[in-house]
Amino acid sequence: MLMLRRAFLASLLLIAAIPAWAEELRGRVVAIADGDTLTLLTAERRQMRIRLHGIDAPERRQPFGTRAREALSELAFRKEVRVVVMDVDRYGRTVGRIYAGSVDVNAEMVRQGMAWVYTRYNRDPELPRLEAEAKAARRGLWRDAKPVPPWEWRRNRR
Repeated sequence: MLMLRRAFLASLLLIAAIPAWAEELRGRVVAIADGDTLTLLTAERRQMRIRLHGIDAPERRQPFGTRAREALSELAFRKEVRVVVMDVDRYGRTVGRIYAGSVDVNAEMVRQGMAWVYTRYNRDPELPRLEAEAKAARRGLWRDAKPVPPWEWRRNRR
């Protein structure tokens, strides 16, 4: 009973984290740029770059960057997905939560240890818990003794 209650409360928190005005997009994923960016082809044949909300995956040249890209590809490439639009970033990319069937792709990337929670932008209380579990289990990038978050890696490359 307690587990059911917790699941219900977590669901309410997740729903509260999604803006009431949230637009939804649907389409097929036709390209994976890296571990947190993909290209969606809509039914209207429009291609859109989508940045996964609330997470930051290693950059391509960073340790685990290639593996993060492969993980996102396994979860979403050539699949029909639903995107809950959360924002538009400074590069003009749509930022959203991606669902491939019943799989929350953003959360799954964190659960697998293929992305950090981007605390600066994250609104989902579940993601930090998933990150802590991945870290404790030493999954993905957490196998590295001292993984460097992408925002620090980018700053050090300038």
